[in-house]
Amino acid sequence: MTIVLDRNSSRASVKAGAQYFYFYMALSCMAVAFIGFAPTYWVPMARGSLSSPPVVHLHGLLFFAWTIYFVFQSWLASTGRIARHRSTGLIGVSLATAMTIMGFMVSVSVMKRSAAVGQADEGLAFAIVPLSGILFFAVVFALALVHLRDRETHKRLMLLAAISILDAAVARWFLTFLAPPGPPGPPPVSVTIAPALVAYLLLVVAIVFDWRTRGRPHPAYLYGGAALIAVKFLNWPISTTAAWHSFAGGILTLAQ
Repeated sequence: MTIVLDRNSSRASVKAGAQYFYFYMALSCMAVAFIGFAPTYWVPMARGSLSSPPVVHLHGLLFFAWTIYFVFQSWLASTGRIARHRSTGLIGVSLATAMTIMGFMVSVSVMKRSAAVGQADEGLAFAIVPLSGILFFAVVFALALVHLRDRETHKRLMLLAAISILDAAVARWFLTFLAPPGPPGPPPVSVTIAPALVAYLLLVVAIVFDWRTRGRPHPAYLYGGAALIAVKFLNWPISTTAAWHSFAGGILTLAQ
């Protein structure tokens, strides 16, 4: 009898943990985003020492609003408020659309500022990081909408989309505390890999949770995670090619 009760208690505990897992993961994403940008954005802004163009502020507002929205939606789903979760879904579509547009605009802004300080080639190379990042986010978010009725796939794709944009936040700590002082301008593309891998540890947590609760990782994590890592590693060699510089230069020319 005691063994049966212990098993039932253990199953109930696992079920309760599974119910709120995505809410806790959404909170983790929000915490990483806020803490990551603290040394280079939130703290300087609070001190009144931050000097950035308006497009950067709007970009920051939209992306942090996304993390808050993601927490709210995850909480609604975890507490069984599915109808409310779906009714507020259009807000997410609007936010994701605005984030995609703003991510593109910030990428152009980085290229312009790099050219202004005599690092045009470095700016064109680095543009692949934000452009590929926002494109990956947009594609995964769109796939999550396609799988809206498949709750298991939908929530995993939404978490993957949220994790995919956290590398920039983690990179701020690398650049602030680990990077040696250097000339103004974008960092080499190669230095963005390590911060990304740190951010993607959240995906590892999600995969382990799947393994414990389902017996195997969901395909959304396997294929989506593999694509996410591939994009990050391929950014480096592609950013050095003449084809990429021509493509990014064309975008910059059209934006001027």
